[in-house]
Amino acid sequence: MAENKTRATSASVSAFLSGIEDRQQRSDLKKVAAMMRRATGERPRMWGPAIVGYGSYHYRYDSGREGDFMITGYAPRKQAMAIYILPGFGRFANLMDKLGKFKTGKSCLYVKRLADVDEQVLERLIRDAVKYMREHYDTK
Repeated sequence: MAENKTRATSASVSAFLSGIEDRQQRSDLKKVAAMMRRATGERPRMWGPAIVGYGSYHYRYDSGREGDFMITGYAPRKQAMAIYILPGFGRFANLMDKLGKFKTGKSCLYVKRLADVDEQVLERLIRDAVKYMREHYDTK
């Protein structure tokens, strides 16, 4: 069975963040990082070369595949910040309606600038998603 390509590493989160050229995005990500730190109580770790993650959980699929992944995290992308909301967005519809301007993937919230969203709603979304993960998965 194939291993998960995105794993926690010992790379420096500070060095990674310092390398983000877009000053506004770097500033926005520092605010998101503080939200995630408050929500998880965890220190950040690099997951692969370009994702900063907080905490971890163990998953096991019906197929037998299993592994570990972050509970929440973020990544700078060229077009927008990717904010990882691992439970997805369906159970958070009330918050999503109040959030502001964004796009979503399966578990990724894409925000161009933090000014485009309500920061209090974003922090609640992150906190509620972390709570869900801890209630439904074996977290570390």
